[in-house]
Amino acid sequence: MTTTTEARTRTGRLMLNKVPEVTIWFWVIKILCTTVGESFADWINMKLGVGLVNTAWIFTAVFVVVLAVQLRLKRYVPFPYWLTVVVVSVTGTLYTDILTDQLNVPLWISSAVFSVLLAVVFGTWWLRERTLSIHSVTTLPRESFYWLAVLVTFALGTATGDWTLELTGWSPGLSVLLPLGLIAAITALWRFGANPVLSFWLAYILTRPLGANIGDWLASPKVAQPGEPTGLALGTFTTSLIFLGLILATVIYLTVTRSDVTETYEAAHAAHAAQTTGDQRKERVGLAGFGVLAVATTGLLVWAHAQPHVGPAPETDATSTVHLAPGQAVKKFPPAKVAALKSLGSTSLRDAEAGNASGAHAAAQSLRDLWDADQASLQPLDNTGWTFLDAQMDRVLKTFGIDHPNPPMSPARQEAELNTLLTDMR
Repeated sequence: MTTTTEARTRTGRLMLNKVPEVTIWFWVIKILCTTVGESFADWINMKLGVGLVNTAWIFTAVFVVVLAVQLRLKRYVPFPYWLTVVVVSVTGTLYTDILTDQLNVPLWISSAVFSVLLAVVFGTWWLRERTLSIHSVTTLPRESFYWLAVLVTFALGTATGDWTLELTGWSPGLSVLLPLGLIAAITALWRFGANPVLSFWLAYILTRPLGANIGDWLASPKVAQPGEPTGLALGTFTTSLIFLGLILATVIYLTVTRSDVTETYEAAHAAHAAQTTGDQRKERVGLAGFGVLAVATTGLLVWAHAQPHVGPAPETDATSTVHLAPGQAVKKFPPAKVAALKSLGSTSLRDAEAGNASGAHAAAQSLRDLWDADQASLQPLDNTGWTFLDAQMDRVLKTFGIDHPNPPMSPARQEAELNTLLTDMR
């Protein structure tokens, strides 16, 4: 779909369009990037072991660097453009994860906040430039607004996608159908004559939950606890590697063929000039169609939420009926995996002893993420040992208020449970 609309001529450095032509390749690579944003954010957060907040700071710095490179270019170049999209997809995902996992902000609030923020970005962009069209991203201010909007759409798409899963209890595989169906309906309305700018940005936002659900479906284990997602068990690393490879192959193809490049300034504005006066009647009908889609989607989610579905397993007493000697539980586990778990546990303990509550909590969160990620590989090796450690891990998490409704407990209690866990893994 295209996104042309009338623009006000402004002074400043004039460039060739900095955004690729919206062809099928644009949407293919955009969905690939959103899948990487979900799976790679999960993997890098677990492997860096520095906590969710610090991981977000790292990727924010990377985003600033790659964006600076992108902004210095005078035309669209596939590699730096799509590298920026990949990095911003990870960064936007991490921002939403911080609100949800670290600050315990409900997903409906995150969705509402990011929706308002996106409206502010679009409103400011329109008031200054009199266009939201990506066919006219030919000045530095317009490109800056564009990337800010892209960042917020990733955060918003993450929040709304996760909120949908929370409301419905759908599996990631089933959840793919909702954004896919909405994108198809939006495309049909655009082809009918709906406003192209609105059509583009609605579809752009929906590619985020679509790609995220695909990523979760590929990475999630085939067998999981009740209420937990299931999938093809490829893992976050393998999923990220596959999709990064597909992105690279597509970018190489686009670089060689230049099939998504606007060659001249005149060509960049030809479609814009041809569509400055659209069919207002069809645009009004299209707008009504978007309203019907919104109402229908809301009704579907309300209906799905009311249906019996398996939610997260209810909290139970985590005391294990199995008693193992120190070190026995991890005897059959790979030493490298045990060492990684112990490192995060030790970091959390040191921070708790030093009075660094936020650092201790972040390390405990990373410990939980790594433990969950390793379940598929560790539990088959020794189900008894895994169950024993899982019970103690749950007691540790409860002292931090992670995955439990209680507030964080005293540092002394956190230190005691962490010491017990580390003793069990020695």
